[in-house]
Amino acid sequence: MLGLIAGNGNFPLIFTKQAKKNGEIVIAIALFDETDKTIEQIADKTYWINVGQLSKLIEILKKENIKKCIMAGQVKHTKLFSVKPDLKALALLTKLKSKTADSILSAVCDELKKDGIEFIPSNTYLSEFIPKKAVLTKLKPDKNQKENIEFGFEIARKIAQADVGQTICIKDKSIVAVEAMEGTDECIRRAGKITNNFIVIKVARPKQDMRFDIPIIGIKTIETLKEAGASVLAVESEKTLILEIDTVINFANENNICIIAI
Repeated sequence: MLGLIAGNGNFPLIFTKQAKKNGEIVIAIALFDETDKTIEQIADKTYWINVGQLSKLIEILKKENIKKCIMAGQVKHTKLFSVKPDLKALALLTKLKSKTADSILSAVCDELKKDGIEFIPSNTYLSEFIPKKAVLTKLKPDKNQKENIEFGFEIARKIAQADVGQTICIKDKSIVAVEAMEGTDECIRRAGKITNNFIVIKVARPKQDMRFDIPIIGIKTIETLKEAGASVLAVESEKTLILEIDTVINFANENNICIIAI
């Protein structure tokens, strides 16, 4: 029996399919205005709660006798400003020195651990979607692009370490855009309003907590790259999930976009 706290996007849907292939019974706790309703057709059972209903979340997990839980999919970071926490969540939030998404999620994991509920890494059952070091597309980066990737990678790591974001866009060894709360796709779009033929680099935090918020790429990311005029996507190998990986690589090949895991 596995509990799934399902955020937005395809990640919860893909995870559920993979977990069930591996014999798991998946109980989904979906979030109103975030989770794709398709989860009801895939999970063995689905409950719906609002973001911030920590007491109700714990009540559901206890009712279903769930001891292992996983987080898949994000909640829009901007929603953190409008969430109405219940008393338990409010008490948890008031204790936090930092209100970053990672700090909040880590505190939630610690709170549930008190009730015997353990959060497992969100890449569980998904090893086939995590690339090792390689150029994943037919198109390979040229010498100039390789130099820019090397230049930008360390900068991206420092920005991620500061918990600002995990994505930067660069061109000619200049930083064009940095991801913050708006997310990867909007960062790429901002860069596209400034220039084209730029490089997008997405990394994990140096001490990434694999229980939540691991770097994720999907088909929407590659469509955004095309729309914005980006030429290369570099991701951190062995720490990045590429959902629908075959579809992603085929689309990139068709549109002359290079994807490399570094």
